[in-house]
Amino acid sequence: MRLAPLALLLALAAALPAPAGAEDWKAELGPEDDAWKKVEQTFVFNNGAEPETLDPQIMTGVPEHRLAMACFEGLVGHHPETLAPVPGIAERWTVSPDGLVYTFHLRRSQWSDGTPLTAKDFLASWRRVLEPKTAAQYAYQLYPVKGAEAFNKQGADKPDGSGKYPPADWSSVGVRAPDEHTLVVTLERPCAYFLDLCAFETLMPVPMAVVEQHGDRWTRPEHIVCNGPFKPVEWLPNQRVTFAKNPRYWDAGYVKLEKIVALPYEDMETAYKLFQQGKIDWMDDVPAAKIDECKRLPEFYVAPYFGSYFYRFNVTKPPFDDVRVRRALALSIDREVITRDILKAGQVPATHFVPPLPGYQSPRGLAYDRAAARKLLAEAGYPDGKGFPKVELLYNTLEAHKLVAENVVQQWRENLGITVSLRNSEWKVYLNDVQHLQYQLARAAWIGDYLDPNTFLDMFVTGGGNNQTGWSNARYDALIAQAAAEVDAKKRAAVLRQAEELLVEQELPIIPVYIYVKKGLLADKVAGIHENVRALHPFQYIWIEPTD
Repeated sequence: MRLAPLALLLALAAALPAPAGAEDWKAELGPEDDAWKKVEQTFVFNNGAEPETLDPQIMTGVPEHRLAMACFEGLVGHHPETLAPVPGIAERWTVSPDGLVYTFHLRRSQWSDGTPLTAKDFLASWRRVLEPKTAAQYAYQLYPVKGAEAFNKQGADKPDGSGKYPPADWSSVGVRAPDEHTLVVTLERPCAYFLDLCAFETLMPVPMAVVEQHGDRWTRPEHIVCNGPFKPVEWLPNQRVTFAKNPRYWDAGYVKLEKIVALPYEDMETAYKLFQQGKIDWMDDVPAAKIDECKRLPEFYVAPYFGSYFYRFNVTKPPFDDVRVRRALALSIDREVITRDILKAGQVPATHFVPPLPGYQSPRGLAYDRAAARKLLAEAGYPDGKGFPKVELLYNTLEAHKLVAENVVQQWRENLGITVSLRNSEWKVYLNDVQHLQYQLARAAWIGDYLDPNTFLDMFVTGGGNNQTGWSNARYDALIAQAAAEVDAKKRAAVLRQAEELLVEQELPIIPVYIYVKKGLLADKVAGIHENVRALHPFQYIWIEPTD
């Protein structure tokens, strides 16, 4: 894969919409001949972690999202090159002139058990997401829909302490199914990225009868019913998840792969050895210590990635309830050292949070300033680090996270005189600890769910499911709400910039560290994986070519 500027690829993605209904565009993706039919169509890849769940409405991480794309499909999908919305379960759609009403015309499709999939499945699934008892962290992805936020927040405490949100009836939510193959969605206000949301896993349908029958175990291979191109047939914890082609998928005739095997190796050295032995076809990361060696391999690739690496503070407890301490730690990190000397793959040091986007300019953020950092820490009551309490930095198991964390705590020790210990956890434990604020400092990353700055900024509103810092700021909440209501693109960008200024220059519930690139190893025999800034590679477009 070639390395192109992130902003350029984002501009191309925005400029190349796919037709809402025609399927001719798939022919351009290949293959050019039938040679693929001569080889076993099994694709083995390293998913980087044991998945927390296969429930698309509960999952929150990239390893889970990748698997959701295998076994579920929403109203729309993504073009594997341009990321433009393409028909999924909806074969076509129309949008009202005011941008408020989306009418989706669903194709006749089935669940993997042969049950017809209808518009009522979307109604029931979206209601499940928004039901407060579900506690879906990504429920806010449905907030552009009229009445969705009010329904989701009913019974919850208001952030200003003025009581609880009032009860709300489902009939007030702007989703209707006039017949089995039509879904009409009414928005609160125009939302330029709503079709992107319709491709996101939170808005994918789930088989409610199966969910109700089996509860939390409905996604086990022996129970699961899905509507995507593949179906899980085996899940051996900490060994592999195996998917077989779903013959009832509406476009099964186009799908080339017969089997997918997802491996959970957090240890990139182990994955690298398996790749060298020909036992893995794709790994979307490489061992940090072997980056120079991997760069020399013909299978190595590096590409822009719409993601930010950062650290979260738990601001609910000392010492990080003091903004001066948070600012001091942010000011005392030299990010150039991390990207140049440790990561070495083209990552961009960043003191802002939102990656480059056409039409949006992030604020500068807090650049490295050792003197200012020491002054702030002294003002907070810890001159030269004296009296600073014991602090622990949590990160999920991965060599690169460990190397970055070791460098960061060394910089804090040298620049501020404070000692920070390290704690690593496997993926599931890490997610649980961060969600429940069972940490002081935690490594984090955010990959954009759609190509808009809002996907990075709205997560930090008070009580947001992915906030996970304990931070609350009324002005920030108001700015995010104001941006959501603003239809003028330039004015909206200016409001979002104000919010980001508050986030990365004033309040600092997070410390931005760098903008990602996506690096990995891809076997020559694998075709159909295309460079795009979200590293979305739908499995129905992938196939295995002969190597001779």
